[in-house]
Formats: sequence, structure tokens, C-alpha cells
Amino acid sequence: MSEAAGPVSGSPFGPVALTPTAFLDRARVVHRDRPALVDGEVRRTYGELADRCELLAGALAGPGVAPGDRVSVLAPNVGIALEAHFGVPWAGAVLNALNTRLSAGELAYVVEHAGSTVLLVDTDLVELGRAVAAQLPAVRLVVAGGPDDELEALLAAATPLHLVVEDELGLLSLNYTSGTTGKPKGVMYSHRGAYLQALAMAAQTGLGARSAYLWTLPMFHCNGWCFPWAVTAAGATHVALRKVDSALIWQAVREQGVTHLCAAPTVLTGLANGPWAEEGPTAQPVSVATGGAPPSPALLARMAELGFDVTHLYGLTETSPLLTINRQRSEEDELPAEERAKRLARAGMPAIGCSVALSETGEVLVRSNVVMEGYWEQPDASADALEDGWFHTGDGGVLDDEGYLSISDRKKDVTGGENVSSIEVEDCLFSHPAVTEVAVIGVPSDKWGETIKALVVVSVPVTEAELIAHCKSKLASYKAPTSIEIRDEIPRTATGKVQKFKLRQQYWEGRDRQVN
Repeated sequence: MSEAAGPVSGSPFGPVALTPTAFLDRARVVHRDRPALVDGEVRRTYGELADRCELLAGALAGPGVAPGDRVSVLAPNVGIALEAHFGVPWAGAVLNALNTRLSAGELAYVVEHAGSTVLLVDTDLVELGRAVAAQLPAVRLVVAGGPDDELEALLAAATPLHLVVEDELGLLSLNYTSGTTGKPKGVMYSHRGAYLQALAMAAQTGLGARSAYLWTLPMFHCNGWCFPWAVTAAGATHVALRKVDSALIWQAVREQGVTHLCAAPTVLTGLANGPWAEEGPTAQPVSVATGGAPPSPALLARMAELGFDVTHLYGLTETSPLLTINRQRSEEDELPAEERAKRLARAGMPAIGCSVALSETGEVLVRSNVVMEGYWEQPDASADALEDGWFHTGDGGVLDDEGYLSISDRKKDVTGGENVSSIEVEDCLFSHPAVTEVAVIGVPSDKWGETIKALVVVSVPVTEAELIAHCKSKLASYKAPTSIEIRDEIPRTATGKVQKFKLRQQYWEGRDRQVN
């Protein structure tokens, strides 16, 4: 019997090992001449993309990358970042996509901890890559693009390679946490977990062969939420984006027919404002998945006016990352816009393949095939996080009467013995027209032990008293901040998260206890 497809994983006489790279095997046959990648002036079909990924695998094996070795990639959302998601595994190696926003020292820590032997760097980041490599003489630097393009020469001389995956629980990629509670940890994704997450993402966001996915979400962040594989599984078109810029995003939406994208609420805020938005809504509906922080009801309502259908996701790096999903149901279509947006701000219900529960203390617990295999070279931390067969998220949660999960931030958001959701207070402050950024934390109180403080950035002058009064007009009095500090900015991690443990440190220094 002849086979129509290219190489697949596993024995032909039994179940094959699940791996997300198999989606490109299928796309090479089913969508061979259809557009796979739009990267500036570069256009590639799925047949061409698959060929290049096999050459990349061969090129990596040439410099001595052996199965199980780690390959770090430092690149924006361009072709080489996408190709690495297939070419590195086809070489039998483990992909380590690096956060392009980190410093050379931070990157060197990650590359060294991962034990990478090769650092593949896009030309736009070559100086940063060289600064990293200078600290790690055992790591080979390979530049992609630009006048010093070493990669294309290696591809031209390479023999195509496509190694078979024998163990679906084997290591596919290492994704490092943003380090909000200490040194970044290497989160281990298996072939099986990424395969199942990619299918769940494709199904739950409605990707199809006529879709065009814009790469606004960094591919270094949880492997782009597994969308390099999800988009390929659907046979959709990847639209590269070298720089996340609101004007460029609107241009791609209007000129490339973009139908899907993922973005943090801060990116959506940029899309909702400015002259590009004043041109009117999109010509076609655009499905948007957002996470990292709950979008405010006002932002959700504005995005809907502009033609963006926003779905709120919740998850963590350790869960690759989707755990819950919240999108508008048909029975909610007739609700007032403000009420629909408020409901969409919840974390949602369990995603496909996920079981979510709350511990006795209110911590969100997860059991799923998409949960990490553990932390790289950290067995004790792995055992703590995966205790009793559940992944312990460290996030506090609340389940409402409908079964929807809302995140109440870290487990110790408390004031005067009452549990208070920092996110609820943040949403309230966001509803004030002057507030553009906000972080709510617990600080020491001589009376209560702990009380609520808000740090805000404003666009026009406003007083602390006015903001507190605004909160008390919308929330129970005990939920309102007892103090509000107006700042020029709120520090964030390289992935855009507010480091609340750092914000708390200055207030808890020298105390008997500190809320983490």
C-alpha cells in the first residue's frame, strides 16, 4: 500500500506517537500549494515550509546537534521562529524559544541553564545574541538573515532530516517562566501535551483552512500558546509581524485579511485607540484570544464595536498555557453590551481536555494532558507543583453559581480577614476615565494586619480621594483601597506581567511576614 503523506511518527502496526510536528506532515500533502507564511515580501507555501524545516533539521545536525540536545532561538515573530518549531524537533532536539525582551545577562542564564549547544539569532537581534554568546563560549552562535546570514548557507549545504518521534512524552520544548517568584524555571513541554493543546486551540478559536493568523503574540511565550502548531494543523496562513505596533496590526488586518490573533489586554488597548481605529471596524470579523490579565469590560465593549470578537483565556506557562476559556454564548447575545462585557471578563470554564478544581484554601488546581512534565533540572520544585496528581497554580479562584471561574490573584489577597479579589478592585479603578494602569496589592495595616493599596497611572489629573470615592460608589466599603498612590509607571516583567511581589516588598520590608 502506498502512502500519500510524508514521514509520520511511530509504528505502522500500532498507535503512533503524538507530536505537533505531524501537522506539517499533513499540511505538506493537503495544503502543499496553499499559502503557509506571509513574512514581509517573503511568501511560502506549505510544501516550501516543510522543505525548509527539514533542511533546518539537517543544518542543525551538521554542527553536531544530537537528539536530546537543546537549541535556543532568539527571534521576533518571523519565518525562522516558525520554522524552528518544526525543524528543531525534526532534528530530535529540544526547542528553547527565548524572550527577546530580556537582557543579555538574563538570556545567558536561560541558555546556560537549558544547556543549549546552539543559539540561533535573527539579524535584528544579532548584537544581543553576540552579547549572550560572549558569556557562553561553548554555545555556537548562528545568525539568520542580514549581511551575516550564516543560516542560509547552512541550509543550502544541508541534507534534509526528519527524525521520527518514538516517545510522545519525550521533551519537545523548554519554556522559561518570567521569574515573578525568583529565578526563571524551565517548563518542560512534551510532544503529546503540545499536540493536544494545539488541537484544542484550533478548535476553540475556530481556525480553519481559510483563516489568516497574525503573529501579535510572541512565539517565545509558551511557544506562542501552541499556535505555531495549531495554525498549521488547520492549514491556515501564518502572517508574520516583526514588531508589535498598533498601526502595523491594523494594516495587516485590513490588507492581509487577518481573521485571528492573540494579544494581551495592553495590545488591545492600543488597537482600540488612535487614528487607525477611527477608520472604522474591520471588513471581516477578527477572532481575538486574550490572556495574561482580565480585559476590562469597557475594553471588551470597544473591541466589539471595532469588529474584534474577544475570547478571554486563563492559563500559565506550566499548562501550555490554556486552562479555561470564556467566549460569548448565543443566549447572551441580547444582553446589554456592558453586561456581556462584564461576563466575558471572567476566566471562564474548563477548556477542552482540562479539569479545574479549587483546593480548600481556594487555590486553582489543574489536571490535564497539557500540564508540564515538570521543571527542567528541578525535581523538588516539580514535586511541589505537581503534588497529589494536580498542578498547583498558586492563583486563588472563585467559582460562581454558573460554574465560571474568576481569578482572585494570588492566594493571600486579604484585608481584615475578608477575601478580596484584587482584580475586582482593579476593574473598578479601570472604570474611572482617568485611570490607564493599575495594580492592587496588600500592604501592612496596624489595625487589620493587611489592607488594600492601589498603584495607578492616570491620563489626566485626579486625586487619591476622588479615586477612593469612586471605588466606594461601586464596591462594598471593605473592598475599596485605603490608600492610592499615583505613579508615572507600574513595573512589569519582560512578558508584560505586573510583578506584585516586588511591589509589595517595599511595604513589607522588616515585617514578621510578607505576602508573596
